[in-house]
Amino acid sequence: MSPVEYEPVIGLEIHVQLKTKTKMFCGCELSFGDPPNTHTCPRCLGLPGSLPLPNARAIHYGLLIGMALECELAPRSIFHRKNYFYPDLPKGYQISQYDEPLCGPGRLGDVRIHRVHLEEDAAKLVHVGASGRIHASDASVVDFNRGGTPLAEIVTEPDVTSAEHAREWLTLLRTTLRQLGVSDVNMDEGSLRCDANISIRPKGETQLGTKTELKNMNSFRFIERGIRAEVARQEEILRNGEQVVQETLHFDPRTEAITSLRSKEEAHDYRYFPEPDLVPVTITSDMLDTARAALPELPAARQERFEALGLQPDTARQLAWRSELGDYFETALQANGDAGSPQAVANWVCNELVARIGDEDPAGSKAAPGAVAALAGLVERKAVTPNNAKLVLDKLVNDGGDPAQIIEAEGLGALADDGELEGIVEAALAANADAAEKIRGGNMKAIGPIIGHVMRETKGRADGGEVTRIVREKLGL
Repeated sequence: MSPVEYEPVIGLEIHVQLKTKTKMFCGCELSFGDPPNTHTCPRCLGLPGSLPLPNARAIHYGLLIGMALECELAPRSIFHRKNYFYPDLPKGYQISQYDEPLCGPGRLGDVRIHRVHLEEDAAKLVHVGASGRIHASDASVVDFNRGGTPLAEIVTEPDVTSAEHAREWLTLLRTTLRQLGVSDVNMDEGSLRCDANISIRPKGETQLGTKTELKNMNSFRFIERGIRAEVARQEEILRNGEQVVQETLHFDPRTEAITSLRSKEEAHDYRYFPEPDLVPVTITSDMLDTARAALPELPAARQERFEALGLQPDTARQLAWRSELGDYFETALQANGDAGSPQAVANWVCNELVARIGDEDPAGSKAAPGAVAALAGLVERKAVTPNNAKLVLDKLVNDGGDPAQIIEAEGLGALADDGELEGIVEAALAANADAAEKIRGGNMKAIGPIIGHVMRETKGRADGGEVTRIVREKLGL
């Protein structure tokens, strides 16, 4: 009997720190990296006699997010108190939204949105050892600067099907939020944090398994690795005939270990009740009109526009879903009159440049957009071979410069004399007679040694396609 095949069922909860000037319910300025406890007041500390005052800009940003995610917008929503005790929660409760959130069901790409609601962030715990360094055990201190920061929590339906799918979809979400201007979505600074609710079930079944929650993962790479590790852990538990326990977990990216934090809370554990110090939020037609007017071009529309330029759908999607890459591409097209075709420029940006800079913002690269566009044009005009163009791009990324000048200085230009290339090909055929005979017999895979010979003789300046054409011509094919 073959072993049971399992499939993951994953829902995501994303906390987005909104880019307002002040906190959610008071006038304290937002900060990152400032001295601890320098941005606090009686309201965000929950001192007796203080009353919360909602941040209108945060509500506007919430509407923008709801519109971008095609959510149903509630004409009336209310804030609740979410009660729990933790050292980073000075009031002993968090002001959040429960059963009447600002935004209801929606969709982004192939994942349905369950809800979007507004809330305030908790403070920050710092664990300090005896030496004064951050450590795991000796003491914990609290920095209340972050407490009260406006958050939008985006909750998806369990539509995510794999760790890779989670990373891809979160990339689209981050791009959407960045385009909206509602957050800097800087995961290193905690502006975007993600929890993943994970369960598995036998393939083909519809009943959901017992879910666990991975908390506060702050990089897409860690999210992907954490989900993959938890799916593997649950599979091993079920294959051993045991039961998955519903709990909240922590993934350590250094060791790949998953450890339990606490049993999973349910809504009733928080004893939600309406916040008595805040009136309901009523969304007016003017608020909706203002939000609609502020909506920028979103990734889906940008992808359609890129496809209209002639880009392949996958390329257009990559550029639209990674906004800084799309911005670089558009600047490249506009920066140089000698640029290659849009698809050629896109290929060099998406494939070759990304291979060299990874997830970094290409705007920070020494390779100027116009230089990459010009290089793509030189390749298209066969002024330089693709292989030598890659060497030119290496220099552009490391040192900057003009691709045409680099090609001239380094002697990397393509051979201009067809007669010279024909002679080199003839010599290669003579030196590789066995390979030439195999090609005559219909085995084109045998052309490798001949092309290699030509490339060595020309120092990579010969065009591979042209070499193949001449070989076929000389062999009467």
